[in-house]
Amino acid sequence: MMGPRPVLVLSQNVKRESGRKVQAGNITAAKTIADIIRTCLGPRAMMKMLLDPMGGIVMTNDGNAILREIQVQHPAAKSMIEISRTQDEEVGDGTTSVIILAGEMLSVAEHFLEQQMHPTVIIGAYRKALDDMIHVLKKISTPVDVNNREMMLKIIKSAINTKAINRWSELACSIALDAVRTVELEENGRKEIDIKKYAKVEKIPGGFSEDSCVLRGIMVNKDVTHPRMRRLIKNPRIVLLDCSLEYKKGESQTDIEITREEDFARILQMEEEYIQQICEDLLRVKPDLVITEKGISDLAQHYLMRANISAVRRVRKTDNNRIARACGARIVSRTDELREEDVGTGAGLFEVKKIGDEYFAFITDCKEPKACTIVLRGASKEILAEVERNLQDAMQVCRNVLVDPQLVPGGGAAEMAVSHALTEKSKGMTGVEQWPYRAVAQALEVIPRTLIQNCGASTIRVLTSLRAKHTQEGSQTWGVNGESGALADMKELGVWEPLAVKLQTYKTAVETAVLLLRIDDIVSGHKKKGEEHSKAPSWDEGPEAHCPKLWGGGMGMRRWGGVRFRVEVLVFNLSL
Repeated sequence: MMGPRPVLVLSQNVKRESGRKVQAGNITAAKTIADIIRTCLGPRAMMKMLLDPMGGIVMTNDGNAILREIQVQHPAAKSMIEISRTQDEEVGDGTTSVIILAGEMLSVAEHFLEQQMHPTVIIGAYRKALDDMIHVLKKISTPVDVNNREMMLKIIKSAINTKAINRWSELACSIALDAVRTVELEENGRKEIDIKKYAKVEKIPGGFSEDSCVLRGIMVNKDVTHPRMRRLIKNPRIVLLDCSLEYKKGESQTDIEITREEDFARILQMEEEYIQQICEDLLRVKPDLVITEKGISDLAQHYLMRANISAVRRVRKTDNNRIARACGARIVSRTDELREEDVGTGAGLFEVKKIGDEYFAFITDCKEPKACTIVLRGASKEILAEVERNLQDAMQVCRNVLVDPQLVPGGGAAEMAVSHALTEKSKGMTGVEQWPYRAVAQALEVIPRTLIQNCGASTIRVLTSLRAKHTQEGSQTWGVNGESGALADMKELGVWEPLAVKLQTYKTAVETAVLLLRIDDIVSGHKKKGEEHSKAPSWDEGPEAHCPKLWGGGMGMRRWGGVRFRVEVLVFNLSL
C-alpha cells in the first residue's frame, strides 16, 4: 500500500529557504557590503571609481554615494544599502560608519547562532545594549557654544578631513559655516535650517578651487532676454512673477474662423493691447528687473526695454523662491495684483557676467539674505561632483551642531568609551544574555580597528594600548589619530563629532542587525504567466544565476527604444 501523497502548499515556481541557512546568508551579505566600503573610513580613506550603466563615472569615498551606484541581488544586502541612504537623509554624515558597524554587529552574532542560541535572546541583549550605549554617549558628550566661530570650524574640519577636499579644508569649512548661517531662520522660538531648498550649489568647471565662494545672494544660469537691456543695476527694484508675459494661448487645439480681413487685424490688435496692459501693470510699480518663471514675448521685451527694465525669463521655481527669500520680494501670479510691498529692494547689485561660454545673472550684496548660492570652481565635472558631496556633508554637520549643540570625541574614542562601559556592565550580568551583550562591546571596536588598518599601523598593538588607556580614569577622549595610526587625545587634536550623528549611527546599526536576525525564511516570488517555468535560482548560487547580464562585468549590448548601444558595467560580485 502506498503512503500518503505530499501536499503542495506553495506554487512550484516559488523558491523557499528557511532556518539556519537563511541567517547565515543574511550575515554573509551584510559582511560583504561592509567589506566593500571598509577602506573608505577615516582621513586615509581610499576612493572608489564606479561606472554607471550609461557610461558615467563616479569617483568618491562617500559610503552612501558608492552603495547607491552598485546593483545587488540579495535582499539583506539591499536593506544594508537602504540604511546608508536613511543615515544620509537624517543627519547627512556617518554613512560609512553605520554600514561597517551594522556588518560587525551581525558578524559577532554568527558565533551565537552556531551554538544554537535563539535569535530572540541575542535581540534582547542587543536592545538592552543599545539603551546603555545611548546613556553612555549622552554622559560623555560636551556642550558647545555655537557662536564660537573657531570651535564651529574645528568641528566641520573633523568631518572634512576624511574627504577628498581636505586640501582646501579651511576654505570649505568657512563656506559650509557661512552658507548654513545664512539660511538659518528663527521663528517663534523654532529654528529652521533648510539647506536643501535655500543653499544651492552651482558647479562651474574651470578656474581654481580657491575661487569657490558663498554669495550674499543668488546666482542663476541666465542672461537678460534682450541684448539692449541693462546688465548692471545697483540697488535694483525686483519684481518676481510666475505668470507668462505672452498672449494667452488655448489649452488644447483652438480654431478661429475669420471671414473678413478686419477681424484678423482686430485679433492682432487685441493681442497687442493685452501685452501692453500687462507691461503697464508692471511699470506702475517702477521695477528695474523683472524675473519670471514663464516666457516673455518679443513685444513685451520691446515695451520693457523702452522703459529701461531688464528681464530674465524661464527661471526655475526653486531659484525664484531663493531670489524671493534673498531680496525680500513676493512671487506674484497676476500682474494686475502687483503692489508696492511685493517689490524686492533688499539686493544691492544685479549683474550679468560671462564665465566660460555661459552667462550667469548675479543678484548679490543682499541686506539680509536668508538664501544663498555656493559657487564651486574646479578642474572637471567629476571633481566638482565629489567636492559638492563633501560640502553637503560639511553643511549637514554644521546644521546638526546648530540644532543640537552637543559633541562627542571622534577618532574611535567614543566607541572605545562606550565599549569599555558595556564590558564593565556585562560583568555584573547573569544568564546567557551577557554574552551577546558583551559581543556588542566587541563589535564597537571595529571603528578604531578600521581606522588603524587604513593607516597601515599595527592593529593588535595599537588597539590593545587603546583598551588599556580606556581603563584609566578620565581617558574617555583618547582615540586613534587617523593620519598616523597612533594613540592621541582627541581633545588636543580638536577632532569632534556631533552627538546627533553618533546616536543615529548606533540606533540605525543595531536596529538593522536586529531586523536581519529576526528573518528565518526567504520566499522568492513566483514568476509571471508566460515566462518560462524554470527553477528559481537560490541566493547561494551567486548573483550570476539571477542576473547574468549585470553581473560578471565586461561589455554587453543593450536595446533601448530600437537603438542598440554598448554599455560597460562595474561589478561587485557578491558570492553569497
